[in-house]
Amino acid sequence: MSSLLMPSIASGLTLRDYQAEAVQSVYNHLRFRDDNPCIVLPTGSGKTPVMATICRDAVQKWQGRVLILAHVKELLEQTAQMLQRVAPDLNVGVYSAGLNARDTHQPIIVAGIQSIYRRAHKFDPFDLVLVDESHLIPFSGEGMYRTFLEDARKLNPHIRVIGLTATPYRLKGGVICRPDHFLNSICHEVGVRKLIDDGYLCPLRSKAGKAKANLDNLHIRGGEFIASEVEAAMDNYQLVEEACQEIVEQTPDRHSVLLFTAGVAHGQHVSRTIQRIADQECGFVYGETPPLQRELTIQRFKNGNLKYLANVNVLTTGFDAPNVDTVALLRPTNSVGLYYQMVGRGFRLHPDKQDCLVLDYGSNILRHGPIDALEIKDTIGPTGQAAPQKECPECQEIVHAACKVCPDCGYVFPIEESPRHDRKATTKEILSPDTTDTSYAVEGVQYYVHHKLNAPPEAPTTMRVEYQVGLGDYKREWVCIEHTGFARDKAENWWRKRSSEPMPNTTAEAIELANSGVLAEPDRIVVRKTLGKTFPEIIRYDLGAIPPRLDGSEERENDQPDDPHTWIDDDDEIPF
Repeated sequence: MSSLLMPSIASGLTLRDYQAEAVQSVYNHLRFRDDNPCIVLPTGSGKTPVMATICRDAVQKWQGRVLILAHVKELLEQTAQMLQRVAPDLNVGVYSAGLNARDTHQPIIVAGIQSIYRRAHKFDPFDLVLVDESHLIPFSGEGMYRTFLEDARKLNPHIRVIGLTATPYRLKGGVICRPDHFLNSICHEVGVRKLIDDGYLCPLRSKAGKAKANLDNLHIRGGEFIASEVEAAMDNYQLVEEACQEIVEQTPDRHSVLLFTAGVAHGQHVSRTIQRIADQECGFVYGETPPLQRELTIQRFKNGNLKYLANVNVLTTGFDAPNVDTVALLRPTNSVGLYYQMVGRGFRLHPDKQDCLVLDYGSNILRHGPIDALEIKDTIGPTGQAAPQKECPECQEIVHAACKVCPDCGYVFPIEESPRHDRKATTKEILSPDTTDTSYAVEGVQYYVHHKLNAPPEAPTTMRVEYQVGLGDYKREWVCIEHTGFARDKAENWWRKRSSEPMPNTTAEAIELANSGVLAEPDRIVVRKTLGKTFPEIIRYDLGAIPPRLDGSEERENDQPDDPHTWIDDDDEIPF
């Protein structure tokens, strides 16, 4: 089966490099592990081609069947339509009471969990289950997924589950990949920063504002700020006036401004104020907006006929408007997932925008961190409820969060201030600093031949250099001795800085020379870690003197193990 576990990239559907890597990571996970993986791809990065490739391979290569599950009607309809658009050769059916569809025989079925969770017996056995937008599954809804999977496993004990999401945690806290969950581990994750740097996502920037918000009395319930308190605090006349004035001032050359508000009354207030200040219409949609009116308003916003659009808890997950070039967060949220989903509306590329401006009036960036380096707190306990506990600093007793005096040692807890939120758009950057540089003292160096995993036998090898910087801690780099072009030029430069010997032509020769003492010894290295990139880079070396050329009389004693270059490593950590 391993020969089949390769993405069918050349079958009419072209994958970007990170999409192909995501597919291959899933297949490797299914091949070598027995639990269920999750793919994490940022909003706007294109998960539909990934899903389509997995579906196609499952059906055409394995002669299998695939079920795609979601828990809201809009996602079902959107998923089915997008699959047909990117891969029209796939035979996709839909099973959903809300969509009045009862397809059961197609090799690929898109289904609503509410409609299908007690009906596994109505379908032929499935081999794969894809859970789209898997972060949306609430704890209360896990039971339906578990019920369906238990029944589906009776029909096929080898059924596997694959999750897809941009945010591998629930909107109200708690990671979704757990040993006791039906999704167990992340098999592949692509960072926002990397896709921005590579030109696949839109650059983000944030600007400071002028208005201040005083929300001292907010409380948290179920992991989120209490909605009524948030709206009461945010729907303040002066705050709305000043914030809306600033939004209009910051967006004269912007095309599509999406505003997230704290409630219906607040959203209506914001919409009226923007319209008055900007002297142009500001649309408004919320959960009870009539479907036809909602659809027409959103369509006008998407086609550029409506510049401003305010909403309440509607235009987050699944809302696709690439033209959004400004996101205004006129509400605080304690949910890192919701924060990501709101900002993520501006990730997509569009010909009419160079970047996306984020105006944060809820201190969300300060609370959760830059969007590419989120501070995730797993706040969900085993019962599915937020864990309201704290630790006594004196005796480390775990007590209830509301406890004022430790029952074990008598420590009096100080009165903590309620969360404060600025009324001005934060000065905190929406993206974290690009890089982190760390200096290490080098304790030893080893050299190995590296064969890239799955490369043909005739493929060139590389020299893997391992710098020991601590007990069991190694930093690696790869020197492309046998390559051509830029990789070879880089290797020659690396060699010249360390040795007076001629550049070798093979990896084995380079290692033999290195172990003969022809390379300058490194004392320290500086390693750069770039957010969103898998592999760190060694950017600076403190080298000792370059040894003289070998001429017999000056030959150095070899203090390395005998023939270490014969130890071949077949892992696949080389980043190309």
